[in-house]
Amino acid sequence: MLILGLILFGMLIGALAQLILGRRDRKIDWPMAIIAGLVGSFVGGLLISLLAGDGLKLRPSGIIGSIVGAVVVTALWRWWAGRRTA
Repeated sequence: MLILGLILFGMLIGALAQLILGRRDRKIDWPMAIIAGLVGSFVGGLLISLLAGDGLKLRPSGIIGSIVGAVVVTALWRWWAGRRTA
């Protein structure tokens, strides 16, 4: 059940990152949302939570770090995809 919750949380954070950066065709790319959300949440959320001294508890600093991490991962993914097709 925990893994399902983590995937759902990552998917929502990844979708939020796409909304922050703007969507190209008014649709959310769900595979990218899941991957960017999970990677961004793991790296950004964990890093910010540990730096803030919150540990591994669900705190606002971890959620903000997750969003920032997902935005960075999404931006890098779009940059890499645009570079590959050009």
